[in-house]
Amino acid sequence: MRAMTGSAAHERGATGVTQGSTAELGIPPARFAARLGAAREALSRTGDLALLVGVGADLRWLTGYDAMNLERLTLLVLSTADAPALLVPRLEVPRAALAPAAAAGLVRVVPWEETADPVALVPALVASRAPSPAAPGSTGPRHDRPAGSAPGATAVPRLLVSERLWASFVLRLQAVFPGTPFGLASDVLRPLRMAKDADEIALLRAAAHAADRVVLAIAAGRLLGRPEADVAREVRERLLDEGHETAAFAIVGSGPHSASPHHEASDRRIAAGEPIVLDIGGSYRGYGSDITRTLWVTGEEGLGPDEAFQRLYEVLRRAQAAATAAVRPGVAAERIDAVGRAIIAAAGYGAAFIHRIGHGIGLEGHEDPYLVAGNAEPLRAGYAFSVEPGIYLEGRYGARIEDIVVCGADGPDVLNEAPRELLVVRGT
Repeated sequence: MRAMTGSAAHERGATGVTQGSTAELGIPPARFAARLGAAREALSRTGDLALLVGVGADLRWLTGYDAMNLERLTLLVLSTADAPALLVPRLEVPRAALAPAAAAGLVRVVPWEETADPVALVPALVASRAPSPAAPGSTGPRHDRPAGSAPGATAVPRLLVSERLWASFVLRLQAVFPGTPFGLASDVLRPLRMAKDADEIALLRAAAHAADRVVLAIAAGRLLGRPEADVAREVRERLLDEGHETAAFAIVGSGPHSASPHHEASDRRIAAGEPIVLDIGGSYRGYGSDITRTLWVTGEEGLGPDEAFQRLYEVLRRAQAAATAAVRPGVAAERIDAVGRAIIAAAGYGAAFIHRIGHGIGLEGHEDPYLVAGNAEPLRAGYAFSVEPGIYLEGRYGARIEDIVVCGADGPDVLNEAPRELLVVRGT
């Protein structure tokens, strides 16, 4: 694996996990200009009318605006015919104006009044490239491409809406654009968002290091006799203390609960002589963290892992290492899953690995690419994703190891630094 890289000056903390200044981390306005330009260029290639982007990760990626997800419509309208416009409720104008793309003059903020119908304003923002309504007696929509569109462009120009735009808004938009086909904005934005730039990777790395420190702090603290939910509460507090805006999840699966991949922390008390699967993460300056480590609590009695668990864990460790080492540009996403899965299956645990080996991460905790059988899409430099095989023996115990990995130009760039060996702790 490649050594960690980054522009910030770093130093090792007491936990052995990289610490350093993050004051310079962020997405500069020039990045948003490039993103808007790339989206417009891609839109021109497809020959579609416009992107209609509602609240969510697509809007944040294009403009930096973390809008409130309300029943009032917020919509970025990006076409090839006019400057990008951000349609917002009048009361949200001060917040929208502070968004990086708006503050830099890259998008114009268009307010709508409380009693107005914002959807009725969208056709004018899309401008004049919508197809003419079908003439009376015609048999269907027009199939001419806009002048200058690239070969392979859509036959009928579409309006592309973001995947998480409310259905109620989409239906109203369809009503004001009769005869215009609709599609998904991800047709244009997905390939752009998957390849992370240097600023995004720096934020993902900082998020990973913060989560590393939380895992090691939990492992070093008292665990024996505590309810899982109490440990989960501490995880969330520590993530926030480490600079996360949100602590989205804290899976604390002890004993037989460690065999449930998405276990909800309960009032079960942690006992000596059992494992804990600790899977934690959230959002740091907008970008996600996600790490899983497996602990074994010995207690004062020194009840270490039995031979069967040690064998299981060693198989898991080899599978995770091999899958990570297979990461490089041009390798199919499904190949990473296959490499790890083959090792687990050869050891007799194939039926106990019940999920894909990884998911993309960025502004969303789960996003493209997904490392799963059937996804033959080749990896590209800048793709960021988890590598997280698990083995789960229902009713007994389980284990998982997870890192966030970036596909580098010549191999994997592993963002997490916490040890991957089984963390055997006293827990007292």
